[in-house]
Amino acid sequence: MEVKKDQHTSPPSETIPIVDLSNPDEELVSRAVVKASQEWGIFHVVNHGISMDLIRRLKEVGTQFFELPETEKKAVAKPDDSQDFEGYTRNLKYTEGEVWADNLFHRILPQSCINYKYWPRNPPQYREVTEEYTKETKKLSERLLGFLSEGLGLRHEALKEGLGGEKSEYVLRINNFPPNPQPDATLGLPEHTDIVALALIVTNEVPGLQVFHEDHWFDIQYVPSSITVTIGDQILRLSNGKYKNVLHRVTVDKEKQRMSWPVFVDANPDVVIRPLPELITGDNPSMFKPIVCKDFKYRRLFKLPVD
Repeated sequence: MEVKKDQHTSPPSETIPIVDLSNPDEELVSRAVVKASQEWGIFHVVNHGISMDLIRRLKEVGTQFFELPETEKKAVAKPDDSQDFEGYTRNLKYTEGEVWADNLFHRILPQSCINYKYWPRNPPQYREVTEEYTKETKKLSERLLGFLSEGLGLRHEALKEGLGGEKSEYVLRINNFPPNPQPDATLGLPEHTDIVALALIVTNEVPGLQVFHEDHWFDIQYVPSSITVTIGDQILRLSNGKYKNVLHRVTVDKEKQRMSWPVFVDANPDVVIRPLPELITGDNPSMFKPIVCKDFKYRRLFKLPVD
């Protein structure tokens, strides 16, 4: 989807939906998650069950990693000849089409797909904190997938199973956007929809995330105790278009460092991504062709036709 590259954003008084997961009325919570996913494709969750101390420690070890000398960060660098995404990368360029960001990217679940050579050994608490956060994130993501499944009129486990069940993959990406002397020259991340199912995001206090909603770019306000949830391409396809994959981008700041910690919930590479069969009827035909996940991601990454 091509949209105008203008910087116009919505008034700061507007905000994306905020869902309080501590509400004892589960049906009300489920409806709020479903509505936000249909109308926006993005929402904040608060009282989500992940301790703020754990989130603080996650941010602390990630920030400490990016403060290391470049030689130490390169100990977990993505190899130049790698066809995979895992490892540390640095890309601070003003070239059109490039981005202004350092990244650390590695799988965190299931255990069978983890390659610890891409997990920093410094700071020494990195692995312990990341593993603890992974367990909590998995619980939260499965609760949200359950709400979304029920919003389709299906069993609680339907979307989880559609992504590969316990074989679905979780990936942590730490984005570091240093201060940029020319903030209008490039973006931290260009406009895109996520090729995964969900992203669960925490950030530092510096804003920068924008979504495209109702024909303009919309600033996402920072809510200190929240986790931001975005709907990706895989949920769009599994739900046969009922849930929206949100178009978003990240801007950079002239004076402040922005950081974010998205956890991506991704289908198993060998799963066939297709609308869940229970959704397809004569009145509701399939909107998308079946495609193996790894082929879908390859075609999306290289901007090849999918359907």
